[in-house]
Amino acid sequence: MKDRNIAKVAQELELGLKQVSATAELLENGSTVPFIARYRKEATGALDEVAIVAIRDRLGQLKDMDERRSAIIKSLTERELLTPELESKVEAAETMATLEDVYLPFRPKRRTRAMQAREKGLEPLAETVFAQNNQADPLTKALEFVDPEKEVENPEDALAGARDIIAEWINEDSEARAHMRELFEKKALITCKVGTGQEEEGAKYKDYFDWSEPAKSAPSHRVLAMRRGEKEGFLLFRIAPDQEEALALLGRLFLKGPGLDSEQVEKALVDSYKRLLCPAMETEMRLLTKKKAEKEAVKVFAENLRQLLLAAPLGLKRVLALDPGYRTGCKVACMDRQGALLHHDLINILSAKNREDARQKLTSLCEEYRIEVLAVGNGTASRECEALCKSLELNPRRPVYVVSESGASVYSASDVARREFPDLDVSVRGAVSIGRRLLDPLAELVKIDPKAIGVGQYQHDVDQGDLKRSLDDVVVSCVNAVGVEVNTASPELLSHVSGLGPALAKNIVNTRQENGPFSTRRDLMKVPRLGPKAFQQAAGFLRIRNGENPLDASAVHPESYPLVEKIAGDLECQVVDLLKSQSLRKNIDPSRYVTEEVGLPTINDILTELEKPGRDPRQGFEEFSFAEGVEKPEDLETGMRLPGVVTNVTNFGAFVDIGVHRDGLVHVSELADSFVSDPRQVVKVQQKVMVTVLEVDQKRNRISLSMRSARPEKDKGKPQDASPQGQGKRPPRGGGGKKARPKGAKPQPKVFNDAFARQLSKLTGN
Repeated sequence: MKDRNIAKVAQELELGLKQVSATAELLENGSTVPFIARYRKEATGALDEVAIVAIRDRLGQLKDMDERRSAIIKSLTERELLTPELESKVEAAETMATLEDVYLPFRPKRRTRAMQAREKGLEPLAETVFAQNNQADPLTKALEFVDPEKEVENPEDALAGARDIIAEWINEDSEARAHMRELFEKKALITCKVGTGQEEEGAKYKDYFDWSEPAKSAPSHRVLAMRRGEKEGFLLFRIAPDQEEALALLGRLFLKGPGLDSEQVEKALVDSYKRLLCPAMETEMRLLTKKKAEKEAVKVFAENLRQLLLAAPLGLKRVLALDPGYRTGCKVACMDRQGALLHHDLINILSAKNREDARQKLTSLCEEYRIEVLAVGNGTASRECEALCKSLELNPRRPVYVVSESGASVYSASDVARREFPDLDVSVRGAVSIGRRLLDPLAELVKIDPKAIGVGQYQHDVDQGDLKRSLDDVVVSCVNAVGVEVNTASPELLSHVSGLGPALAKNIVNTRQENGPFSTRRDLMKVPRLGPKAFQQAAGFLRIRNGENPLDASAVHPESYPLVEKIAGDLECQVVDLLKSQSLRKNIDPSRYVTEEVGLPTINDILTELEKPGRDPRQGFEEFSFAEGVEKPEDLETGMRLPGVVTNVTNFGAFVDIGVHRDGLVHVSELADSFVSDPRQVVKVQQKVMVTVLEVDQKRNRISLSMRSARPEKDKGKPQDASPQGQGKRPPRGGGGKKARPKGAKPQPKVFNDAFARQLSKLTGN
């Protein structure tokens, strides 16, 4: 089974058999994805994390299928139903659906109409009719099966029972199910209607009150929207192809020509489709479209989270952070360069006198704690606090940055925050989190459940297990890509390092507190329960700056230290000289050090790391500020050109913060002058952009923005089609376009409608 699965995965992913086999073995032995991708390139043929995760997940799916296959064989064996032919069919099944089709006729089931007909002795009649030999009138044949004691009162009753048996045969025919499944996948339509009497209460779903589109091309956000509407009781949701086409397909499979027997089979066929086959296929399609939509939603969330986690850090600065507020005041936190809290306070900005007092207090705090930068949360009163901070008479002036508060309240009330600051109010903890997020977004965001950060799409409608696995993969990938300073990192950050986890991370911190900073990576072996395997997985991702060995501050793995020392010896220098001297590194011939265990990929990685040891892969910090004088939606005017920050990217566009306490939507058709099929090709979370205001709907609390270049005056304020086929034409705003709209279907949802109201208000789950 294992070899077969490895071969199947290699074929599906178009990878080498040795690559998949080596990756599978490493995963089985407890190696993590980051470790395999970074330090086992020779074994895997330099597969990246994406390929390794794909191998891991697909092997897991095939393992589940093998377990189901074994359970089916066991069930058939115990009931003495297993034959060599049936066993070969079970073993040959390539998909879970095919496997279940093979098992369906033998699956223990509730008492069916066909079972009752068999108990009445009607199966021989069903066999005769199903053969469609047309040698006699089926009613005449049915007379032989009339038996009042068995509740078969007349020939019509007998034929009805025979048709029930035939209907079940048709439903359980694996070839028929395969053809019907293909028809559903290719031609099924999603149709949506409003529930009886739900027009007013379900108004937010009104764009789906009379909706139809091909299931195979329905965007994930619309599928999830309709499913949510159905779950809430406002919509009736169906997936099925044209009934006549489906019946014609079954007719070609089971009808043998005109005749009285064929008429009976046709009746059974219609009954089988409507009562058994169509509901079964629809259930499969509902699950298929749901999984497809969930997969896309999880992918969007994961990619957004990666961009957010890898946002550029400001670096080591003494920071004063403000958590803005009106009624309860603004919480102030002063921190040192490592993010340790030095002082916290409270200021008020409701009145002119309050603001003057606040200005004096902030000035005093900046001088007392030698503050280098100020961080302001982007919540209520953010712009007022930003203006206040910029007005401080400091010499030299300190830069002021607006920082996203998304998830800060979740952190403030979390167990992590309580452990860090047991005696502080939650609002003060929030201010600390805002300041730390400016210094190092990754180190702070790992303390928050990714689902609370607010960069997802329909995150509460997807499989929570799949979502958690995907987001955990992203967090682990980002943490290990950046590397972790072992002598300053929090337990939460350390817990995401390859090979560690919460228990070992806590032990590392405890050991650090008891014995002082680690001098070398080898000292980690003294940490309780941190054995050779965990050390192998984690060491390359942990950094010890200014330690005894300069390589400990780099991504060079300790297992490669002897190789680096040999290179230094051949050049008659010290390892530290290799790190400092580019001229020395130019004299290194990588091919000279290739062995059976160490290949060129690893050697080249080592040489690259020697050039910039421990370099941070994140981009440099970029200065940014919102437009002056534009602080609330009422300040916006159509045509305004404003700076903004992308806060979320979805399949239908991007949300941008322009500093008015409400994100605006740049629809996919407004992201660029050329056609955009995937918003992620154009924008990413935390990207700084310039946008034009298209429309401000104060009643609906919506802002429409554009990233397209200047347009003709007559077109300003109204979106246009950005597709190459329809320049100047306005397309349906749901992303499907005319090509995706079935005959007779309603136009697809536009940007600003009640369906999108739900998306805008519930997108982040808040």
